[in-house]
Amino acid sequence: MDDISEFQRRIVAALDRAGQALDQLGSGGGGGGSEELAAELEAERVANRQLEERVRAIKEKQETTVARLEDQVSDLRDALGARDAEVQRMRKVNDALRETNASLRDANAQGLAEPELVNAAMLSELDALRAQRAAERAEIEEILATLEPVLKEA
Repeated sequence: MDDISEFQRRIVAALDRAGQALDQLGSGGGGGGSEELAAELEAERVANRQLEERVRAIKEKQETTVARLEDQVSDLRDALGARDAEVQRMRKVNDALRETNASLRDANAQGLAEPELVNAAMLSELDALRAQRAAERAEIEEILATLEPVLKEA
């Protein structure tokens, strides 16, 4: 943005100089110098148009880049929120499963439960833990895959 301000300042200064030169020309009445000043004025106008076009192009590029980055950040936040909800759900299921298994182990220790039920519960707990780890691994891989293009651009 500092570049844009600098371009604008230079443009205004150039136009002021050209205007002052025209004023001097009008009051001085020189014949050959007016053509030279008119040519300089036209050159300044061309330079002014070129600078304005460059400023506009830079501004558009910045706006496009910022909008694209904002979209990527929004997508990342949405994905992260969904993954977080999934991880929280899995943690609750695992906590409940662990409590159930602890109760089954206690009942088995007192001779009130069948060992096959305890084994089935333990297998379920192991499956839940594996699923939780797989979900966490998938989440990490998704985040890394999403961040990789952004980091390469930076």
